[in-house]
Amino acid sequence: MPPSHPPAMAGRRADAGTVRLTGRDITGLMLCAEHFGVPYDLLAAALNVRADRLRGVVARWRQAGCAETGTLGPGPAWCWLTPAGMKLTGRPYPAARPAIGRLAHIRAVLAVRLWLEAGEAYQDGRAWWRSERRIRAALGGHVGTAHLPDAEVHWPSLDASPYGGQVWAIEAELTPKPLARTVTIMRALLARTSDYGPGEPAGPAARYRQVVYLTAPPARPIVHRAINALPAPMRHRIVVRDLPPGATS
Repeated sequence: MPPSHPPAMAGRRADAGTVRLTGRDITGLMLCAEHFGVPYDLLAAALNVRADRLRGVVARWRQAGCAETGTLGPGPAWCWLTPAGMKLTGRPYPAARPAIGRLAHIRAVLAVRLWLEAGEAYQDGRAWWRSERRIRAALGGHVGTAHLPDAEVHWPSLDASPYGGQVWAIEAELTPKPLARTVTIMRALLARTSDYGPGEPAGPAARYRQVVYLTAPPARPIVHRAINALPAPMRHRIVVRDLPPGATS
């Protein structure tokens, strides 16, 4: 009787032990990178998955060492990236747990982004979001005391777009700042002519066609008072809207 041979063993996959990224994974990881961290409910909305399905998605990220999760305050749990996860996204930002004192603001800014991105004008105009972290990275840490917008919205120069070629500054306001400080911020944003980064040349015109304030009720009176303190040409370039649903937990 011929000797028996042991069954052939399947070769180990080259990517064993690593996360195999889908388009949805990339979207979620990039959001976590750009926004310091993301609460579960907004992450589920961004990825268009149910809450129970999201738990499985982030569990895969944790298992691969890309992300951490936890309850940081009242409301849903949060997901943020580890150094390995940040490296995977190619972003140069520090990887750290979101600061508790910034959770409400981070949430509001992300809710604004998701609301804008869901809009027909945004999609038809192929607009894209430039986060505060991306702006800050362009400055190389040389921010000083200058105020940075919470984000920019860039509109490509499409013939059919009513906003083609424009850049908007985005400000999410949950609580009122002092009136003088709010006026100073508005003036600086409206007067800016250059991009961010060392040595960026001044342009021939204002950088921002609009500064869009999305406000919670407590902040709205100060924002309107600050607008009224501006010269008329500046005043007309500020738009005030309510914060969208989901901006507060």
